[in-house]
Amino acid sequence: MRRFTSLEARIDAAAHGVLDRLPAGGLYGGLIEFLVFGLKQAWACLFGGVILALMIATRLLWPDGIALARYDFLFLAILAIQIAMLAFRLETLSEAKVILIFHVVGTAMELFKTSAGSWIYPEESLFHIGGVPLFSGFMYAAVGSYLARISRIFDMRYSNYPPLWVTILLCVAVYVNFFAHHFVIDIRYGLFVATAFIYLRTTVHYRVFRFRHKMPLLLGFLLIALFIWFAENIGTWSRAWIYPSQDESWTPVSIQKLGAWYLLMIISFVLVTLVHRPRPLAEGEDPAGTERLSSQAREIN
Repeated sequence: MRRFTSLEARIDAAAHGVLDRLPAGGLYGGLIEFLVFGLKQAWACLFGGVILALMIATRLLWPDGIALARYDFLFLAILAIQIAMLAFRLETLSEAKVILIFHVVGTAMELFKTSAGSWIYPEESLFHIGGVPLFSGFMYAAVGSYLARISRIFDMRYSNYPPLWVTILLCVAVYVNFFAHHFVIDIRYGLFVATAFIYLRTTVHYRVFRFRHKMPLLLGFLLIALFIWFAENIGTWSRAWIYPSQDESWTPVSIQKLGAWYLLMIISFVLVTLVHRPRPLAEGEDPAGTERLSSQAREIN
């Protein structure tokens, strides 16, 4: 797997031309690592960030009486952005595959959840299936895009990663429960336990700039789920979709939804691993994450 697209490789080379001259140790070196971490995270969030920006802009600026529905504009604009990202090599073909998979999986879930009254899309649209506008699938795709991109640009490696077939079974159980709990007992708490049991010993090792860092994978899931919860609050505020309790006026999404997003992270992560298979640390790398990287180690894989 290549770490960078051709455009990203040029950006990375230019960044190293500046950053390699800066101090490596002490507080200043730590601040540089933090800065690069933030920039890489922003780059990984590019697709999702643009979608949120479009939701906010159309909520504030969409003119009344225009022939084109807001939801249709969102769909066409996001589709155009997706095509442009491929054309300008801002994402890889494998990431486009992830986005397509997530769009299909997410749209199927949206069809069921809206029919069950879990949430609604309050505006009209031309591009829709049932009560679900087609732009909605891209919201799930944005999560997949983010996970695929951070896996690549942070050169993520894993220690004590569980067997892939076990994670696939967990993914299927989580996805089925999103539907089945409307008819039978909700097993989400059992799924939380299963997730903890399966990934408890798994550590993700990620490269920022000069060093590898590490964190428990379960903590990574929780942090991303929290980030998605914040994004959901922006989405519902913009009335891209709303919960029934938000019909009269907007209120923050319940923090209890964090559990649902945490389980969604399991589905998202496992689907991404089917495209970008989890890799162990390269031979000779320090699993404690404190070894300084040589210029050779920064080369595109």
